[in-house]
Amino acid sequence: MTDVATEPLPRDLALRRAFSVYPTGVVALAAHVGDRAVGMAVNSFTSISLEPALVAISAARTSKTWPVLRAVPELGMSVLAAHHEPLSRSLSAREGDRFGGHGWRRTPGGAVLIDDAALWLTCRLHGTFDGGDHEIALYEIVDVTLFDDVEPLVFHQSTYRAISPAGGA
Repeated sequence: MTDVATEPLPRDLALRRAFSVYPTGVVALAAHVGDRAVGMAVNSFTSISLEPALVAISAARTSKTWPVLRAVPELGMSVLAAHHEPLSRSLSAREGDRFGGHGWRRTPGGAVLIDDAALWLTCRLHGTFDGGDHEIALYEIVDVTLFDDVEPLVFHQSTYRAISPAGGA
């Protein structure tokens, strides 16, 4: 065994690396506000409850998009498909056309759902909670559309990936 002196990582960098070990999906949060679609990508999304039907997301307090989306009556959540990496990147950008010309549809309540996604959820805000440098938002699901044949986009160790069967089969 060789002793190797390593410099410890700063805590925030160590935590980012540690949290990146857990693979997540990528979800587009979007709504029609005024005369345009507003959206952002998150990978902090989880199911919470079947009755009532609830999901949770978290958004950085520094986000300029989150306060706009938090205020809408209905929000679209689209689980992005494996081929949506460019869309995920544009939804994560601070400026410019977040949708990059990608197709979407608007519900009567103003939720925006991304074409070719793996899952569509139309949701209404149920409550928010302090999450440190993030705000945790609980959403009640009012409509679900599942696309079983669409493979989701996965984010793991700060890289976009696709799902493949265990054992490479």
